[in-house]
Amino acid sequence: MEMQFPVILDGATGTELQKRGFTGDMSAEQWVLEHPESILEIQRKYVASGSNVLYAPTFGGNRQKLEERGIFNRTEEMNKALAQLSKQAADGKAWVAGDIAPTGRFLAPLGDASFEELVDIYTEQAAGLEQAGVDLYVIETMMTLTDARAAVLAIRSMSKKPILVSFTCDESGKILSGTDVVAALSVMEGMGVSAFGLNCSAGPEQMLPQLQRLHKYARVPLIAKPNAGMPEIVNGEAVYNCPPEEFVALVPEMLKAGVALFGGCCGTTEEHIAALKAALKDAEYVRPAPECLDLLPAATEKEAFFLPADATHGAVLTADGDLEDKLSDAMDDEWPMVALKLASWADVDALADYQYMIRKPLCLICDDAELLEAGLRAYQGRALYEGNLTEDALAPLVEKYGLLV
Repeated sequence: MEMQFPVILDGATGTELQKRGFTGDMSAEQWVLEHPESILEIQRKYVASGSNVLYAPTFGGNRQKLEERGIFNRTEEMNKALAQLSKQAADGKAWVAGDIAPTGRFLAPLGDASFEELVDIYTEQAAGLEQAGVDLYVIETMMTLTDARAAVLAIRSMSKKPILVSFTCDESGKILSGTDVVAALSVMEGMGVSAFGLNCSAGPEQMLPQLQRLHKYARVPLIAKPNAGMPEIVNGEAVYNCPPEEFVALVPEMLKAGVALFGGCCGTTEEHIAALKAALKDAEYVRPAPECLDLLPAATEKEAFFLPADATHGAVLTADGDLEDKLSDAMDDEWPMVALKLASWADVDALADYQYMIRKPLCLICDDAELLEAGLRAYQGRALYEGNLTEDALAPLVEKYGLLV
């Protein structure tokens, strides 16, 4: 099979499992393994309705989420078994994506997770999915940039397969941790993902303005996987009231906004997927044409910045002494960029501790490739580089972290 745009993804898994008896009193992943016919029925209907890609039922299959449900030391085994069920349902007629979702953990100062711990959690999950022979990966419903970055690095440690990434955001384009989705786009593009977009949290009408906004900056195809409208709470349960014909009404506008991968999230059914297939008949993919192609797409963890190639920074900060105070002062000065010198492992540790304070584009100055990579892992944005490292030394860091040279 060859992937041709536009691509039709699948519809909801969770709300469809609920129709078949899943009550949420145990891990959905465990329930599916005990009731395999449920996911086979759901996903075969999606394929029959037009889905080109099935999401393996591994949404909560990371170690963190499984352990919260009392399941220990089964991450790889469960992910492999769940993805194999989707391969069975696909029967060679659709691709299967290993589905990776939030850990619910936060870095300091909001939480107690270390970034490398997040990478380790996702590496274990990705190992099981890779063993199952998934065709690609999807990192979805992301609420923090740190989880998304960790998941990409985890997948890339064992696979070169395509990675799709979608975040969930509010009407202002902010995700739960306060990151603007345009910043997330810049960071994810820099890390080499194949497509970027939005899923969950909203219906097509609420999602469209943010997709149109992303289209101004995107250099990769966009993803739209909205809910079947905004949920209404009826008798304590979320009810989705967007019928298929209404669900696809904005498909022409989404195509114009560069959306190339369409699917449905909570509340959608095989009827919504069939409606997407009909709406996309003879549709043409609008290729990315970002308005800022000649600018450098830098980003902090929260905001995107598009800089001219000759942008300059002020005094070079060093991590010795009180980096917290130095960063605080640098955020208030008139320079458009902040520069930080990495000369030791202590400098990298200081960057990891205080990177959350950075509200301007960051330029890292370093002549040691190993230190520079450690700094790039710790920094949850997309950094620029200044220094004497060779092109050969910098090339893998450009490819892996989107370093802007």
